[in-house]
Amino acid sequence: MKAAVVETFGPPETLTFKEVPDPVPGPGEVVVDVTAAGVGYVDGLLVQGLYQVKPPLPYVPGNEFAGVISAVGDKVTHLAVGQRVMGTAPGAYADKLKAPALICLPTPDDMSDAIAAGFAISYATALYAWRDCGKAQAGETALVLGAAGGVGQAAIAVAKTMGLRVIAAASTEDKRAAAMAAGADEAVDYTADNWRDTLKALTRESGLDLVYDPVGGTLAEAAMRSLSPGGRHLVVGFAAGDIPKVGLNIPLLKRCAIVGADWGGEIRANPALAAEQFGTLLGWIADGSLTPAPVTTRPMAELPQALRDQLDRKLVGKLVMVA
Repeated sequence: MKAAVVETFGPPETLTFKEVPDPVPGPGEVVVDVTAAGVGYVDGLLVQGLYQVKPPLPYVPGNEFAGVISAVGDKVTHLAVGQRVMGTAPGAYADKLKAPALICLPTPDDMSDAIAAGFAISYATALYAWRDCGKAQAGETALVLGAAGGVGQAAIAVAKTMGLRVIAAASTEDKRAAAMAAGADEAVDYTADNWRDTLKALTRESGLDLVYDPVGGTLAEAAMRSLSPGGRHLVVGFAAGDIPKVGLNIPLLKRCAIVGADWGGEIRANPALAAEQFGTLLGWIADGSLTPAPVTTRPMAELPQALRDQLDRKLVGKLVMVA
């Protein structure tokens, strides 16, 4: 089979496509013929060796997938050859991948493979952050930073399903329009000098209840200063490239909380939570209360440029590579 292979850590442009052996499922595993694979900011960091965890070389990148099961291992009873599945597992940028059967979710009949491939990580992270970390309550007001990206649009969709009022922060008119189309109630330009004054006006001076922050950088402190007493700043990632150093006088004086929302770390420590989260999310889709945001697609051959565009924050919405 053909796969994108990282042989040495470096820029996405150094990725090569080569023939590698087909995977063979072991007990409790399945092989999936990959039809679509999501692109995330972490993928671009991993291929450069810049993420907190470095996979052993050589390795096949990609962590979100959708496709069709082509082989099942012993002790797999709930999945069958020919079944459409989605999930998160390493090695998604390839014709085939091997994954534990327990992490493969049957793809809903009315969900395309492209939507399915961009769903698992972003939407589960949003649910974990809002519900489990932020204790969000219907009627509260939340700010989503980086709101036009795939992570931001997922956060908006889940927040609206939970009954939150969402203010989207994005840098350009097109990106703010995309965030509004994803369901945000208001949008602000965080590059404007007076953007915190705009937030005050939108919250009638009371401040924000929650901040969803996958960006970091200089935006983090400004957003945190806009929280109300009892507010929660949810740390999701650092797409800006800089890990902010925030003075602890801010949470002290604001009487607010900084909460880490590392979904991957939580699932590694508490794997059973994943099944509950995906059950909740897919249940919302089934009853019509959650509509995943649209995605854009590119052919897998364009993966190096896609990762570069993701790192340079040129993308609007979720990008998915397709076979």
